[in-house]
Amino acid sequence: MKKLAVFIILFLFVNQLFASYILIPMDAETQKNHLKAYGITYWTLNKNVKVKWLLNYRGGSFLVPNSPEIQRECQIRGVSFEVISDTKTQQILQEIASPSKNMEAVVLEKAPKIAVYTPKGKLPWDDAVTMVLSYAEIPYETIYDEEVLKDELLLYDWLHLHHEDFTGQYGKFYGRYRQAAWYIQEKQDAEALATKLGYSKVSEEKRDVSLKIRDYVVGGGFMFAMCSATESFDIALSAQLLDICEPMFDGDGSDNNYQSKIDFSQTFAFKDYTLERSPVVYEFSSIDMTMKRKIPKETDYFSLMDFSAKWDPIPTMLCQNHTALVKGFMGQTTSFTRDQIKSNVLVMGENKTNGEAKYIHGIKGKGFFTFYGGHDPEDYTHQVGDPKTELELHPTSPGYRLILNNVLFPAAKKKKQKT
Repeated sequence: MKKLAVFIILFLFVNQLFASYILIPMDAETQKNHLKAYGITYWTLNKNVKVKWLLNYRGGSFLVPNSPEIQRECQIRGVSFEVISDTKTQQILQEIASPSKNMEAVVLEKAPKIAVYTPKGKLPWDDAVTMVLSYAEIPYETIYDEEVLKDELLLYDWLHLHHEDFTGQYGKFYGRYRQAAWYIQEKQDAEALATKLGYSKVSEEKRDVSLKIRDYVVGGGFMFAMCSATESFDIALSAQLLDICEPMFDGDGSDNNYQSKIDFSQTFAFKDYTLERSPVVYEFSSIDMTMKRKIPKETDYFSLMDFSAKWDPIPTMLCQNHTALVKGFMGQTTSFTRDQIKSNVLVMGENKTNGEAKYIHGIKGKGFFTFYGGHDPEDYTHQVGDPKTELELHPTSPGYRLILNNVLFPAAKKKKQKT
């Protein structure tokens, strides 16, 4: 018996010695915490260790060099992993490399530096990206208008736009919340900041912030936006020479016939939209599908598109998931009218029966942008004042995985000089 025990211990030691890699599976069957798995990957990159992202292999798994430190970190964070041998690793990589397989191994090189554009004092659960970054234990810094106007965006590789209104209409909350204390306070704070920065109107300040963000992307930055930040950002770019704000927002009237003067050539993603002129209607434009959709919650899903991993690795990366069907969720900008998306913008997630796009991606200059409709992937309607979403209850959320795909995406790109 003693000899047998010694043999088993020796066998396990030798097996561990030749187990050179850790596979972090991302399929539905074996991964207990998909969201924290991204955090482990980021943590590994932050230690200057390269990671292979195995696109379309078991839900978009990660392959990292074996070490006791990484194993321990996976155990602490509750992330499922498998220790595999050199031989098994080569078998997996050979399978992925086969021309008959729609798979690819992409090397992630460096942990991107992340900025979240958000006003001071915002509750962290007001924003899905802030929540999931915190849950996944991925570090980020917050910036706002003052930092953007000082060109501090150039310090970051990846930028998320909080659910901001870049048009200067205070989120179009006027109709329902103009008497609410929080609305009055936020309006006063925005006006005070604009004055401090040398502007007479919030809309003018937001215009210049939008232009700085545009330049950041054109220079090689990665920008991700959700909900109303998507729509209002493009509107601000297209109306940069116009006054589209009514008197309750900026103290004077809007330009006559401003709709006919909108410059769609300035936008990132959208075209041919009609702005919502009424200050009491909770909509920015015809881009949003919220009021046009007729889908009950029980059947509200969108499907992810299937791309060629070897020929189209970027959209393939951004769509990695353990399911191709993702639960829908609402927001001020829930989804995008399909025929108002520019032809050079890629639709990556859609509800075809309703004619709407949910998840889109494009190139602007040397940089990239992704727009994701809706507010919170695990809070279907998300009203003002709703309680915080507890991501501990949703560790395998497919909707949140799409956000984290975007966080890792810049790690797969060679760093370019921003100009």
